[in-house]
Amino acid sequence: MTSRNQAAHFISVSLLFLGFTFLGGSSIAQSADPQPVFQKSVSNLRNQRYCEVLLGKRAWINLEIRVFNTQGLNLCPEAQWRTLTKESIEKSFDASFVLLNGPRYWTMDEIQAAGNTVNGVKESFGGMEMNLRATVQIGLLKQLMGSKNYAPNEVTRTTNFIYRVGSAVYELTSPGGDVYVMQSYSQIVNPTLSMKDLPVLNEQLKLPAGWTYRSRVLDQDLSLVANGIAYVLQDNLSNSYQKR
Repeated sequence: MTSRNQAAHFISVSLLFLGFTFLGGSSIAQSADPQPVFQKSVSNLRNQRYCEVLLGKRAWINLEIRVFNTQGLNLCPEAQWRTLTKESIEKSFDASFVLLNGPRYWTMDEIQAAGNTVNGVKESFGGMEMNLRATVQIGLLKQLMGSKNYAPNEVTRTTNFIYRVGSAVYELTSPGGDVYVMQSYSQIVNPTLSMKDLPVLNEQLKLPAGWTYRSRVLDQDLSLVANGIAYVLQDNLSNSYQKR
């Protein structure tokens, strides 16, 4: 678990995400591009378990990381997940970077996806099938500096995360007023973390100066649309959030 925690601090994406990483309210990311037509939708996701493998290969000074996700294929069985190792995956896929990102649990109700996020690319990791759901490009400078908690990363995907009226959402607000909505909670750092802990998660978080955390119940649907790029960060417990 120590090596996984160290890797998680090296790059926080999830996205990830992150993942079936496929923002009603009127909260829609501003973009000059036409709004996407979503081709695939998965619902009843709240508190559903999943895992990810982040697989990276270097191309000159850049590191391209592909995010593979169990969503829609399996619920990441614990016994099978425990057999996976970074070293075995690096060897099998000739990878220069591997991160085992999980187990994680969705905190939204539905995901819609479009564009390259909908694809047929599938890999098997130790017999556990996963689909390709996102790609992240990291330059040399960021590789050398590493990623930090509470610092956003750009994730390439076209998705709509939907949180239904009457559901709880969990939000971080930066000193500048940017709001990040939790997309998944993680048991990487705290293996006993569960949905019931999220309303008072601030008791476990190490918030930077000026940051706040809150839980609230929606009085209307909330949609988080990422039209090609999503801005995702993680807290000190490796829970993932997307910018509204």
